[in-house]
Amino acid sequence: MVQDNQKNSFHWADITADKIIREKGDKESYTVASGITPSGVVHFGNFREVITVDLVARALMQKGKKVRFIYSWDDYDTFRKVPMNMPKQDELKELLFQPIVDVFDPFGEYSSYAEHNEKVFEKDLPRVGIDYVEFIYQNKKYRAKTYNDEIIKVMDNKDIIADILQEFKTSQLDEDWAPLSTYCEKCNRDRISITNYDKKNKTISYKCELCGFEGVENLETSTRLKLPWRVDWPMRWAFENVDFEPGGRDHSSAGGSRDTASIIIKKVFNKEPPVYIPYDNIGIKGFNGKISSSKGNVITLKEILDVYEPEMVRWIFASYKPNASFDLAFDLDVLKNYEDFDRLERIVYGLENVNEDKRKNAMRIYQLSQLNPLGEIPEVMPFQPSFRHLCNILQINDFDIEKAKLYYQAQIKNQRDERRFNERAERAIFWIQNHAPEDFKFIINKEKRNDVELSDNEKNFIDALKLELQNNWDLYQTDKDLQNKISSLVNEFGLSVDIYKKLYLLLINREVGPKLAGFIKNIGKERILNLL
Repeated sequence: MVQDNQKNSFHWADITADKIIREKGDKESYTVASGITPSGVVHFGNFREVITVDLVARALMQKGKKVRFIYSWDDYDTFRKVPMNMPKQDELKELLFQPIVDVFDPFGEYSSYAEHNEKVFEKDLPRVGIDYVEFIYQNKKYRAKTYNDEIIKVMDNKDIIADILQEFKTSQLDEDWAPLSTYCEKCNRDRISITNYDKKNKTISYKCELCGFEGVENLETSTRLKLPWRVDWPMRWAFENVDFEPGGRDHSSAGGSRDTASIIIKKVFNKEPPVYIPYDNIGIKGFNGKISSSKGNVITLKEILDVYEPEMVRWIFASYKPNASFDLAFDLDVLKNYEDFDRLERIVYGLENVNEDKRKNAMRIYQLSQLNPLGEIPEVMPFQPSFRHLCNILQINDFDIEKAKLYYQAQIKNQRDERRFNERAERAIFWIQNHAPEDFKFIINKEKRNDVELSDNEKNFIDALKLELQNNWDLYQTDKDLQNKISSLVNEFGLSVDIYKKLYLLLINREVGPKLAGFIKNIGKERILNLL
C-alpha cells in the first residue's frame, strides 16, 4: 500500500527528469552537476543548488537510469576577499589574489583554506542522504593540465567569445581582452594583463600588475592557467558532458551568464548546453541581510540540521518549486513545520483523509524526503512525538532524554521509532536552548514556593485542588477531564483568572506556561503534590 511508485510525472523533479530524457536522449546514464567556489563557509543558500540536483537525480534513478552526480569545487579561483568571520584577518589579507587552494587554513585543521570549507560541507551532505557525489577539485584539474586543450580552443576562438559577451554587455571590452588569465610565476597572484597571444606557438605573454613581473606561458604545458568563470562554466559542461545543471536567479536573467554560456558551448565546443532550471534565494526568519559566505553572515547546513530532522530538510525543498523563494524558520514556526511534516506523513499512511491528487502529491514529496535514493518508505508509519509536546516533556525532565523517553516508551515500536525519538529530542533541546522565545522556556521549581501571595480563598482552592489530585489522580484520563475539574473548582471558590497565574508561579516561577491540565499530568502526581 505504502510503496506507491508514481507512474505520473507531476512533481517538478519528475518533470525535469522527463525533460532531460527527452532532450538528451534515452540514455543509460546521465551526468548532473553542481559546484561552488569555497570562498568562505558554504551556507544553506548554496545547499539549495545541491538538493535541487539531488532531487532531479533521484527522479532519474527512480526511472531506472544511472546517474553521475559531479560537484565541482572551484578552489583554483582567486582569493578575493577575507570573510569577516575568519580568524587571522591580517595574515589572510596578505594572500589576496592567490588561488584559494594556496591560502592556509586559519583554523589549523586542514591543508588549506579551501579544503577547510570543502570538508565541512562534504561531511554534512551524507546526513541528508546525499552520499553518492563525485567531488572534483578544480585546482587539481588545472594544475594537471587536464583542460589545456580546451584552453587552446578558447584562445583560438577568443574573438567569437568576445562578440558573444559583447552582445549582452553595456560596456565595451578592452582591446587587449582575452578569455584567459594566469597566476604570476613570481608572486602567484592573478592581477595580470595578457600582452600577446602567439597562436602559432601557443604561448601568451603577460605582465603582473602587482609585482611587475613579465612572463610567458605555454598553453600546452602551463600549470598556472585559469579560464574566467563565464568561459570556464561552458568549457566544463562540454568536458564532462553535463546533461543537467541548475543556476541561481542571478545567472538566469535574459542575457545573463547562463545565456552566454549556452552560446559559447555551441559555437566554441560544438555541443548543446545542459537542461537548466533556475532556483531562487532562501531567507531565514530572524536573520538579517542576504546570506553571503564572503561577508561571513551565514547559516550552514549543520545549523539547520541542529533544528530539523534530515528527512524534514529534504521535505522542505521537495515541497517548493526551485524558482519559489521561501523563509526557513527558527522561531515558533518551527513547531508548525514539525506539525505540517507529521500531517504529510499521516496522509501518506492513510490516517488523514484527503482527495486522491493530494495523497499522490504527499506520497511523492514523502518519497523524495527519504534518505535512501530510491525513496523506499517504511511499511509502518514511524512514531510521531509532537515536537511541541516533546519540548514540554524534555523541560519537565530537565532535558534528560532517557527520562523523557519513558513517557513515550509504549509507542516506540522499532529502531526507526527509536531513531525518530532521539533525533527529535536532540533537536528540541537545541531549539529550546538556542532559538525558542523566552516565554516558551520553563524550569520546574525544585521545591515548594512559600512567597506567592495568596488570599484565603485562593489558599482554600489550592488545598482543594491538591486533595482532588491526591485522591482521584487516576480518574482523569484526559486533559479535558482534568481541566474541567480545575475550572469547576475555580468557579466554586469564586476566583478570577488570576489564580492561573499564581498556579504557574507555584509550578515554574512564571505567570504563563503550557496548557495547565496536560502540564500537571506530565509533571506527575508526586512532584505536583510537593509543589502545591
